[in-house]
Amino acid sequence: MGTDVLSLRIDHELLERLRGHAAKRGMSVQDYVVRTLMRDDFDQRFRTAVEETEKFYGVT
Repeated sequence: MGTDVLSLRIDHELLERLRGHAAKRGMSVQDYVVRTLMRDDFDQRFRTAVEETEKFYGVT
């Protein structure tokens, strides 16, 4: 699996908050942002799967 580059422009305050969150976990800002995005993507896919299962079984 290859990688691509994504460039973001964010304000100083947000960058400092990200640095703080990443530092608490011993991570770089880049790793912290990537893991956060991956976790959010998983949460959305999981929620969709649960909703589809509930529709299949008639649970609402």
